Amino acid sequence: MATSSCPGLDLAQVAKAVTALKRFTGAQAEAPSAGLLDEDEFFYLMLSLKKTSPERKGRDKPHRLPLPHPIHSFEGADVCLLVKDDKAGEGHKKAKKRLAALEGKAGVAKVIGTSKLRTKYESFEAKRNLCNQFDLFLADDRILPSLPKLIGKQFFRRKKQPIPVKLSVKDWDAQFHKAAASTYLHLSGGSCISIKVARASQPEEHVRANIAAVLDAAVARIPKKWGNVQALFLKTADSVALPLYQCAPDEARVI
Repeated sequence: MATSSCPGLDLAQVAKAVTALKRFTGAQAEAPSAGLLDEDEFFYLMLSLKKTSPERKGRDKPHRLPLPHPIHSFEGADVCLLVKDDKAGEGHKKAKKRLAALEGKAGVAKVIGTSKLRTKYESFEAKRNLCNQFDLFLADDRILPSLPKLIGKQFFRRKKQPIPVKLSVKDWDAQFHKAAASTYLHLSGGSCISIKVARASQPEEHVRANIAAVLDAAVARIPKKWGNVQALFLKTADSVALPLYQCAPDEARVI
């Protein structure tokens, strides 16, 4: 069974929650994980904090948390890359040229610049069609703060918000695959944090391993670390939140 460095976490309880959610989704452990992303439900790790995490500069840029068993794949998926550019589309053109030099375009089927997002995809209908058109979205991490307004709520509602990639480096291919092999922690200033940790079709041992890895990595990023965690839950988008861990009331104060 996967291990975690977080004290007080009952791994047997984690296993029970994973089994229950697998039963709820009707997913089989041996089912393939390929195919359209919407056909496979995600599992979310919910962290309830004792003290609200402070809002800080750069909070729109999430923390990358590596996964032992990735939940995203370029195989069999249509991938769209969002990049920064100007009215002349120079950033878009440069990105397409860089991708053309990579074998197989690193799995990216289409490149869209921020200027096109502001014009061609300005309407709600256009944003919805874009969201439906691709399985996976990647975005230059430098444009993350402007994306919520540019792409609209549809992407976030359907849990298809773009995965950040660092395009200021030379090795784009490595950046894309590193992004696909990770999940992300958003410290938005609230007391509840939701992190995508697994797919319903993944084997239970893979789900448990992902939960342990994500929990350890996420706690290291939270102010006061494990001492600030009040409770942990596991859920899908449509299920109830199954408890994994909870502090006794007299332990609820952060020292």
